[in-house]
Amino acid sequence: MIKMKSISLALFLIHYLTACQVNEGEAGLVLKELSISEIHKAYVDGSYNSLDLVEGYLSAIDEIDGQINAITVLNKDVRNIANALDKEYQRTKVLRPLHGIPIIVKDNINTVGMPTTAGSLALRDFIPEKNAFIIDKLVEAGAIILAKSNMAEWAFSAMHTESSTKGTTLNPYNLKYVPAGSSGGTAAAIAANLAVGGLGTDTGNSIRGPSSHNALVGFRTTLGLISREGIVPLFLRNDMVGPMCRNVEDATRMMEVMVGVDTEDSITLNSRGKTPDNYRQYLNENGLEGARIGVLRELSEDGTNAEIKALFETAIIDLRALGAEIIDPLVIPNFDILRKNQWCADFRTDVESFLETYVKNDTVKTIEDIIRIGTTSDYAKQQLLESTNAIGRWGDSDAECNDAYRDEKRIAFREAIEGVMDSLNLNAIIYPSWNNKPARIEYFEEEYKGDNSQIIAPHTGQPAFTVPMGYSNGNLPAGLQFLGRMYDEPTLIKLAYSYEQGTKHRKPPILDKKTILEINED
Repeated sequence: MIKMKSISLALFLIHYLTACQVNEGEAGLVLKELSISEIHKAYVDGSYNSLDLVEGYLSAIDEIDGQINAITVLNKDVRNIANALDKEYQRTKVLRPLHGIPIIVKDNINTVGMPTTAGSLALRDFIPEKNAFIIDKLVEAGAIILAKSNMAEWAFSAMHTESSTKGTTLNPYNLKYVPAGSSGGTAAAIAANLAVGGLGTDTGNSIRGPSSHNALVGFRTTLGLISREGIVPLFLRNDMVGPMCRNVEDATRMMEVMVGVDTEDSITLNSRGKTPDNYRQYLNENGLEGARIGVLRELSEDGTNAEIKALFETAIIDLRALGAEIIDPLVIPNFDILRKNQWCADFRTDVESFLETYVKNDTVKTIEDIIRIGTTSDYAKQQLLESTNAIGRWGDSDAECNDAYRDEKRIAFREAIEGVMDSLNLNAIIYPSWNNKPARIEYFEEEYKGDNSQIIAPHTGQPAFTVPMGYSNGNLPAGLQFLGRMYDEPTLIKLAYSYEQGTKHRKPPILDKKTILEINED
């Protein structure tokens, strides 16, 4: 047992808990990443408690975040919350599902006592009066809101993470590259082990894209499974909130406590009777045995980078070796036609409703007010200007815009996909989360290519999970995406967990100065 007299407990924990490699002599020290189950075991056997863990992560943020710029604000009450949870456990000897688990929350999700800015100057002083529905559920489960994370301003960018409130977040695996957007702050922070897990939001890409770029597991669940109440919207008809974690089990544990009907978000009424109480039962290492998985070559062969293609072909080999039957290629009739004209522009309606409901500030009521207040991001400024007049469906269709359960184009797209899945008895469909490597920060618009996450799930409403698939040159992560039927998260959990456990691709980034110099000279 290590004696704690010569160094503080916080210092010990940062050297034990941080996933990154920190400067410790010439060689550095590779340190351990912890899962929720490992942490709870430690709480039970008395190795450390919630307050100790919080102190360790606060030290990690202090030491590491200056390199990646992922955290926007710390929770000033975090030590009191941890201490109260420790006293509760001492009294009851019962751990709640996420008891004492520090998490990081994207800065567009309402949290009491902490700003919710969506990365904008217009909301920099907005402190919500109440938590978002899902934050209350996480807190009730024992989670500790450690900090808020940077994001692409107003969630406009899938390409990069730049805000007026914090600036630009860097990819911890290679600081020259983007972490993707818009949940890049959460992704970079969890990849660098600044907390156990985190929350992102996903309108088209923004959970799965950053998770893929940062060797994380990201769950975009069925539209209707989890409430979006209290979240600054981009396009509410597509918006979803979900977990971003270092492993499938932790993501499942976080997702499980967020599931539930919320009368303030009517789309969740569709989930009644479709959700098991326990999703952890589907964490099966042998979950790929006998599974039938289709390869959607129409996406995986679309201008794919040679290194990503090689990783994807290896993933298919691995899936077979783990017991899956691969149907390759999978053909969805009229796929290229069905995928078109799916987007609708409703940012003005959605964001102005949020301002009226939650912000309640007479000087910030419209997009014009937001533009008047200003932004430091040229990209966000352009998107705001375009949003002033954008309305209705993009493209050449005049079909009415609606949610995933009533929009005729969305329903037709979903029925075509699920119809083929049913006819072939498929459990899931796979494709690379990105067909290309992460873009360099200074060329993010020119090098933004191959974002497959935008194409299906946001429109059909289906669940899609990304899991680490390996790394390309430059230490750049890539992700494998599993697409499932509506409300079939149990199957995706089973498949993703089995693939993760069978391949073990996840590795921590390296953030000591010597290695950073070597990586960034590539």
